[in-house]
Amino acid sequence: MGVASHLGIKLAEYDVCIRTFIPNYEEMLDVAASAIPGRARSIVDLGTGTGALAKRCLRRLSRARLLGIDADGEILKLAERRLGNRARLLRGSFTRASLPACDAVVASFALHHIRTRSSKASLYCRIRAALQPQGVFITVDCQPAANRGLAREQHQQWKSHLLRSYSGKQAAALLASWAHEDTYVPLEAELDLLRRSGLKPEVLWRKGAFAVLLALR
Repeated sequence: MGVASHLGIKLAEYDVCIRTFIPNYEEMLDVAASAIPGRARSIVDLGTGTGALAKRCLRRLSRARLLGIDADGEILKLAERRLGNRARLLRGSFTRASLPACDAVVASFALHHIRTRSSKASLYCRIRAALQPQGVFITVDCQPAANRGLAREQHQQWKSHLLRSYSGKQAAALLASWAHEDTYVPLEAELDLLRRSGLKPEVLWRKGAFAVLLALR
């Protein structure tokens, strides 16, 4: 299934719709791109999508080059037009593709497609192996609270954002669909997975259920 089908939208609408789906979307991507060290020359972007995060990374790091990996060939065509010749794009699953040695690995709203924690742990070990000394891994995603009461509040906050653009029925249907298809690992569990892989994580940004995490090699 392509990204557009997963979200129930037309591919051309992705960049507009994602901002109606995700609160503070622009801010999170800005935080993620700004966290990459200025010395970085090689970046791997997992689940590149239309290249929104990749574009920010390349704009900030004028001497860097980027490898983008995404299973959706159609969305990579949009990324190719956006990113130009400083990016090499690979169609394939980032859970199986070979990760080259690099200074930074980034991902935005991609890792929730990994269904099991064991698969995610395996990916984190592969990321650590690919990172150069002092390399960084940065991920932007939904990382809800482990506490059920707080998680319900965060869910309601997310729904409130959706209600700015959609009816109550539509908002509820979107959240139910994503909850069925995606896997949102609670923040503390995510940090533990990163630590177990040998990475050193910290929370750069958090509002509601969403977080930007940085992990050092």
